[in-house]
Amino acid sequence: MVKTTRFGVIGGGALGGFYGCLLAKAGFEVHFLLRSDAEHVRQHGWKVETPLGDFELREVNVHAAAVTMPPCDVTIVALKTTQNGRLPDLLQKPTSNGGRVLVLQNGLDVEHDAAQIVGPDRVLGGCCFLCSNKVAPGHIRHLDHGRILLGDYLPAPKPNSDHAAAIRDDLVEAGIDAQLVADLAAARWKKLIWNIPFNGLSVVLNASTQELMESPASCDLARSLMEEVRRGANACGATISEQVIQETLDVTRDMVPYNSSMRLDFIKQRPMEIEAILGTPLRQARERGCEMPRVEMLYHELLFLNCKSKQSRLGRGR
Repeated sequence: MVKTTRFGVIGGGALGGFYGCLLAKAGFEVHFLLRSDAEHVRQHGWKVETPLGDFELREVNVHAAAVTMPPCDVTIVALKTTQNGRLPDLLQKPTSNGGRVLVLQNGLDVEHDAAQIVGPDRVLGGCCFLCSNKVAPGHIRHLDHGRILLGDYLPAPKPNSDHAAAIRDDLVEAGIDAQLVADLAAARWKKLIWNIPFNGLSVVLNASTQELMESPASCDLARSLMEEVRRGANACGATISEQVIQETLDVTRDMVPYNSSMRLDFIKQRPMEIEAILGTPLRQARERGCEMPRVEMLYHELLFLNCKSKQSRLGRGR
């Protein structure tokens, strides 16, 4: 049966490619806005390896420019936050008929940029708990997890709008573990309990999640960072219990060996999502009188490494 919701997916990396392909496989009309992969996917389609069952999509709606996209009911933003400066051009066409935007990005208050373009009442956010990599053009390898916690960007009189519930239902129909959350900001802080230590330490210590968990020293360091993030979250009104820290460590210990998205960006000398994942939480906590000194040190270490990587990229371009 053909589904009625039309989705746009901006960004065909490990996240956008995976969720977009699941939606297309379930019968939804999905339009992918791709850059380097556009011609490959247009000719060969998508290949997805997943514990849910490997599959391929041969007939794919591919766009190399946003101007050719049709108006969509839901436009998923799956770009890295480092590319959010492009959103005014990328969102104009697919949201032209009043469609909503679902921001699936890492970090805190990452919905703000989309809300400035289409209005906050048309924006939702989602926290993705996904271990997935793009291993070649048009080729996604999903390793573990996949849950999305989503909710409205603007607080509403009731926990979530009917639109949020409808999008949740579409995602579930596509085989995605999607759940509504009443407090999106709190959900993002809770995810930062993992994102800040394991994205950051994976870069500065040059280690996978498995290596970080196998070392007592790095595991203790991750725990101390988590405790700071929890204090920052609580200062900002997102109540997170101490139990979440141990639960997060246990989940990380049990997950398949995984390179964080930030580590992969660093290895490939791409800009890292430092501001969204560390900078914004640091500033919001400080505004409420809560300092996070270990997180701040990690933040400045990453800024230094990001600057060196940028200089190296510029040097290669001469």
